[in-house]
Amino acid sequence: MKQYLSFFRIRFAAGLQYRTAAWAGISTQFFWGIMNILMYQAFYRSGQNAFPMRFEQLTSYIWLQQAFLAMFMTWFYDNEIFGHITGGSIAYELCRPCDLYTMWYVKNMATRLSRVVLRCFPILAVVALLPAPYGISLPASPEAFLMFLLSMLLGFLVLVAFNMLVYISAFYTISPMGIRILVTSVLEFLCGAVIPIPFFPEWLQPVMYALPFGSMQNTPFLIYVGHLSPAEGLGAIGLQLAWLLALVLVGKAIMRNALRKVVVQGG
Repeated sequence: MKQYLSFFRIRFAAGLQYRTAAWAGISTQFFWGIMNILMYQAFYRSGQNAFPMRFEQLTSYIWLQQAFLAMFMTWFYDNEIFGHITGGSIAYELCRPCDLYTMWYVKNMATRLSRVVLRCFPILAVVALLPAPYGISLPASPEAFLMFLLSMLLGFLVLVAFNMLVYISAFYTISPMGIRILVTSVLEFLCGAVIPIPFFPEWLQPVMYALPFGSMQNTPFLIYVGHLSPAEGLGAIGLQLAWLLALVLVGKAIMRNALRKVVVQGG
């Protein structure tokens, strides 16, 4: 366990060095959030349809997306891991006296968390001061806030576990780029990053909630804004736990199979 904590600390500390990039990301996310809110406001003002979320709930959902983007961004991958696999330096990684899956998992967690620590607090501080209904509102209840924190942690772990499958797929392909593009497109659409899941057709929503993608950023944000009741939130958290366990077990099994067959050429 100590070696994995060391990997986490080293990668986390390295990520905290990129403060200029963090400020650039903060400004981009802030204005992107404003544009999204104004776009949705135009739809809400049309009054032609019944919307599944109040506008105040939607603005809070969007600001949570922007504040924790570094935690849940689906297009981010550690190119160093892909380089180890495709370049042959995986041989050095296999010499380490530790589990390769766990080591990569921990490194991915640290990189994402270091970025979100630099970005989330300035964004939340600013949007909390915006006038209603354009700022972020308080959680639906104290219980919802506690469930939100637990669900956000689980959603984060589910996303990293799913991304591990993409890393492992590089063992079976010449180039990982095609799978990265495909997975990113699917994840962005189905996890509620582009359009919140409650805005999708009602017949499609149960499928999206049941898939692992719905257990990522969508679940904690809907709990925070009160769209999911406490009972529904507990059920969603249980589903997150199930998907986390399933994805980790599948990922470890596929990696064991890949490492038994891996061939490193060159010298």
